[in-house]
Amino acid sequence: MARKTLPLTDTQIKTAKPRDKDYSLFDGGGMYLLIKANNSKIWRFKYMRPYTKKGALISFGSYPEVSLQQARKQRDEARELIKQGIDPQEHKAELEQRKQDEITSTFQKVATDWFKVKSSKGLTEVTLKCIWDSLELHIFPYIGNSSIFKLKAKDFIKAMEPLRANGKLETIKKLCQRINEIMFYAVNIGLIEANPAVKIKDAFESPTKRQMPTIKAQELPEFMQTLAMARIELQTRCLIEWQLLTMTRPSEAVSAKWQEIDLNNCLWVIPAEKMKMRREHTVTLNKQAMAVLSIMKPISGHMDHIFPSLKPPYSTPMSSQTANMAIKRMGYKDKLVAHGLRALASTILNEQGFDPNVIEVALAHVDSNSVRRAYNRATYLEQRRIMLDWWGDFVEQASKGNVSLSGNRNLKLVNH
Repeated sequence: MARKTLPLTDTQIKTAKPRDKDYSLFDGGGMYLLIKANNSKIWRFKYMRPYTKKGALISFGSYPEVSLQQARKQRDEARELIKQGIDPQEHKAELEQRKQDEITSTFQKVATDWFKVKSSKGLTEVTLKCIWDSLELHIFPYIGNSSIFKLKAKDFIKAMEPLRANGKLETIKKLCQRINEIMFYAVNIGLIEANPAVKIKDAFESPTKRQMPTIKAQELPEFMQTLAMARIELQTRCLIEWQLLTMTRPSEAVSAKWQEIDLNNCLWVIPAEKMKMRREHTVTLNKQAMAVLSIMKPISGHMDHIFPSLKPPYSTPMSSQTANMAIKRMGYKDKLVAHGLRALASTILNEQGFDPNVIEVALAHVDSNSVRRAYNRATYLEQRRIMLDWWGDFVEQASKGNVSLSGNRNLKLVNH
């Protein structure tokens, strides 16, 4: 006949004295109180692991910090876990780890870990800097120190309310995307079960799609004159002309490196990782663009970047917003942005009857037709050179001779 264990009483536990060796007082159901020689009293629970069927021990704490009633509650909870096939010891470790994660896993910490992964995906330095700067400026000050376990949709929405008040809906759209990437990263690495930010973009109005502000062809001479007289750094003026003459995006223009320039063949080969479409792009350099390089050579020829930052660290390129800020200070706020120079070039070249396919390739727009795309890449280089040479002459003409840094003589009107 099995020996029946009588439940312990508080009196038994209080009066239990230490002995020369440790001994145990059993309460039943696998739980007992270990009385140690130093008079400490520890609750222990002995059980069989659900799957391996091997014996295991788990501590419920010390008496009197953990009372008899509290210890029995923990025992009952552990027995219920075992019935469900869950190891109480592993469950306890998971809970302790979760508590630690809740303390250390702030939104900014998780965002930092996510950004390391994001940085390995081949994005340009300029793009990565833009992503991180937006989080530092608009999100971290509000919820950066908050535990990722406690964040709710309303917390993210509240953080972006100042942007809504200022009509920065496009910025909100991008931030919603980045926040979701961070939160899904937290889900994927097992930190949280679900992403509470998945629908936050629905709390904001959709930004109105509008074209980049640009000027008309007949306004280019006035712009070039204004640029020539503007109180801006020489490097900034060179950057604006470089972007105009090469028809590149602001991020591509500022990140140009000397090692990418083939001076002998007048070519600029932009690596795929710097391009929006992740395809290597070759720009034929007209004489005006080569003139800009000759101006920059004494300034930055000993550096990596053609257009280095105007402030430390000089090893980094200018900000992609440098040209925009200069153009705004020149009086072109809401009239022209740096990216709009591409639209200006495209409009003029189309109006002059240049092949639209050649223009699209020069702008590094990827054709949706893969066969035609391969053909275009293989055959349009010389056509682009002819077109960009014409474009350089047009810009120089618009500058009215020596007004442009790239111009050194008056040009006759281009016959159309």
